[in-house]
Amino acid sequence: MVDYFLDPWSYGFMQRALAEVLIVGVLCGVVGCFVVLRGLAFIGDALAHAVFPGVVLSYMAGRSILIGAFAFGLLTALGVGVMSRSRRVSEDSAIGVIFAAFFALGVVLISRQTGFKKDLGSLLFGNVLGVSTNDVWVTLVIGIIVLVILFAVLKELTLVAFDSTMAKAVGYPVFALDVLLLLLVSATIVVSLQAVGNILILALIVTPPASARLLTDRLRTMMLLSAGIAMLSGVVGLFASYHANTAAGGTIVLTATAFFLLALAFAPDHGLLAGWLQNRRGHHHVHHYHPMEEEME
Repeated sequence: MVDYFLDPWSYGFMQRALAEVLIVGVLCGVVGCFVVLRGLAFIGDALAHAVFPGVVLSYMAGRSILIGAFAFGLLTALGVGVMSRSRRVSEDSAIGVIFAAFFALGVVLISRQTGFKKDLGSLLFGNVLGVSTNDVWVTLVIGIIVLVILFAVLKELTLVAFDSTMAKAVGYPVFALDVLLLLLVSATIVVSLQAVGNILILALIVTPPASARLLTDRLRTMMLLSAGIAMLSGVVGLFASYHANTAAGGTIVLTATAFFLLALAFAPDHGLLAGWLQNRRGHHHVHHYHPMEEEME
């Protein structure tokens, strides 16, 4: 039984994959909290798809996919920020225009290439088992930079997330903070591409934070729980994919989804079972939260 659990981790490629999913888990878990609290899931999806042509161009040039993906992630974040400043262009519209245009550009670029189909799968669905030691170090360095920036402006981002009107009133540069958050989300998506791929990355950014949101009403606790759930999903999913001979990225996402469903059903205060029991008892328990730790309805 012990060998059954330890055997996968004796291989170098599994050790590198484990390191990658742990780093990506922390990053997605923490940054994803602001995606969930701000209702930015659509933006996260758009960013994941908008970096696709950058990935393709980098691949065609024989360069690291991170270079092109970062370039298009930066263009997308800045483009959404600038376009949505117009009163006649909503943020959703700006996202839709850029996302569709960039993803279409990626499709056009692929259509011009021959013999690309085999590698296309790893770009879309990830190839965490193929990461190199250098890839792991790059992910770690970028992840640390993103988290340092995030925690440096945590108070400001928190206020903007919960009450942007108050943030403007006290003089915070709300537009700059919004663009910064988009850039942090974009960087998170880019460094996570190899773990779960272009299509599944949104799930890793949204699902663990959504699970944590069911378990707590305090932001810092939510960030810790989200990172923990994301890391656990990575480890369990990686282990399951090894023994079941399934795609690692997809298995990790399904594991994260399973944890979300458990939280949805059994969360102590906000789960479906807790709600059903409260209704049966005929009373509702009232919570009092610190205003800075509560999501604005």
